[in-house]
Amino acid sequence: MGFSSTLGLMSPLVSPLTSMSGTVLLWVLLVPVLAAQTLNGARQDTALEPGIPVTDPLVKAKCGTCHPADEHGNMDRISWVRTTPEGWQEAIKKMILEKRVELTPVEARSMVQYLSSSHGLAPEEAKPVMYYPERRVHDEIGVANDYPLAACAKCHAAARLLSWRRSADEWKRLGEEHFAQYKVARNETAMAAVRNAAPLHTPEWTDWSARSHASNLTGRWLVTAHLPGHGRYFGELQVERGATPDEFNTRATLHSINDGSTVIRIGQMLLFSGYAWRGRSHGVAPSNSSTHPDDPGHDAREVLWISPDQTTGEGRWFWGQYQEFGFDVVLRRASPGITLLAVDRLSLKVGAQASSLRVMGENLPTDVNAGEVSVGPGITVRRVISSTSREIVAEVEVSATAVPGKRDITLRGAVLRSALAVYDRVDYVKVTPESSMAAFGDQTYARGYQQFEAIGYQRVPDGKPHTADDLELGPMDASWSMQVFYAVDASGNDKIGNVSPAGLLTPAPRSPGGNFDIWVIATAVNERNQNGRPLAGKGYVVVTIPAYSFDGRRYVRDLDRWIEEGTW
Repeated sequence: MGFSSTLGLMSPLVSPLTSMSGTVLLWVLLVPVLAAQTLNGARQDTALEPGIPVTDPLVKAKCGTCHPADEHGNMDRISWVRTTPEGWQEAIKKMILEKRVELTPVEARSMVQYLSSSHGLAPEEAKPVMYYPERRVHDEIGVANDYPLAACAKCHAAARLLSWRRSADEWKRLGEEHFAQYKVARNETAMAAVRNAAPLHTPEWTDWSARSHASNLTGRWLVTAHLPGHGRYFGELQVERGATPDEFNTRATLHSINDGSTVIRIGQMLLFSGYAWRGRSHGVAPSNSSTHPDDPGHDAREVLWISPDQTTGEGRWFWGQYQEFGFDVVLRRASPGITLLAVDRLSLKVGAQASSLRVMGENLPTDVNAGEVSVGPGITVRRVISSTSREIVAEVEVSATAVPGKRDITLRGAVLRSALAVYDRVDYVKVTPESSMAAFGDQTYARGYQQFEAIGYQRVPDGKPHTADDLELGPMDASWSMQVFYAVDASGNDKIGNVSPAGLLTPAPRSPGGNFDIWVIATAVNERNQNGRPLAGKGYVVVTIPAYSFDGRRYVRDLDRWIEEGTW
């Protein structure tokens, strides 16, 4: 039932490696981001910007010595910052490690709960940076350009900064600490951009802090999920109350759309501030993680964003040395009406005849006829082959004049938006992630893997490749290979690793020495370019030595679990 601690050590690309907890760089490079909670300093000038009073007796008792309160209940520095559960967890870890603050696990978790709710982020503020606690590979170039944060992004992910809200005075003081400690040049433009991008008081926070944040997640949820390398799943999630009002027990049953297999996962989670889901779960069957690191039953952390009305959710369940594996998850509350969840194929080609289309859902009618199922313009449903309360199988054909684009599927008023792509050609194959990292193992640390997928695209409507309006067609059948930069031939590839037929890069168990830049190459099996050659895409990977082997990493990781679960 844990919440994750996250660090951003690389920018503008945030990768799973960047969010490892407890590296030596936490204390050498990133302390100032957390220092606002723990360093003594001049009292805030409340006449300039009002603070957020601290009302929790435990926070007052444990933090009051270094953070005195004024007559309004504002505690020095604490009352002028807001952040995520991960941010407050990092602050508490720092207090324990550097200030020798004595806390029990129950006290530490209680403080994070309070601070995340009363001094946290509104859901609308947290959602744009959810990729950070979800440990996703995410390109931040656009974010850095929008908020000229180039100076800050040299050491921090932009999402790290934007996960905090501070008063103008707090941002100024944080900048002064950076200038003094690291002897960096002053960049007033960057500081002004940060102050404007992440102010303490916002309309979203004013609205959210005025509401009650009841934890009402119990009941049955419908789930759709995607696990790279394994495909898509659908199923249900049962949520029950745990030992405390904000603690829940979960049981997820997922059915593979690709092969029909079933994955059952059980877990525990905490809900912070009414929307921040942080948990842990594992498969009920014995895990094959020792031989299959991508096993769907692997122990995982869960980070999800729950909508303010608590009817939907989205996020990631992840695991791995660098959190490189994970389900992308979407939740919605079960309802008595018809719900369409997924289809077994993501694209159909113009002119396709007698194609089978399977639609999965909840409370589907068993007496449905072809005229009641619509797959959008240019697609005709010829007949319904079978129908049950959970799936409908139909035979469809695509007109030779159908216009490429996304199609909705509708059935008796229920709609599955942009469920299917109609295309007339595959213009290129993109390997995802396009830029990533993997690592060799050693006696202390397990290998860091990377799972790739080959995604087909058609260039519409502007005809230019790799633009936002390109039509995504879903995963393509592909053969996989790897190419080492500057290598004369492939004879030395085995010393570095291999790529499986499913696109899983497995580095060698021991480093052959140094880092290696490689291409992971996907060659489409059934698609060719205009010259008759197979379409291919590349993903760039750095395969590196086991990183951050500082003993403090293990210590801080254990401290995470101590705060989260009450175990040392």
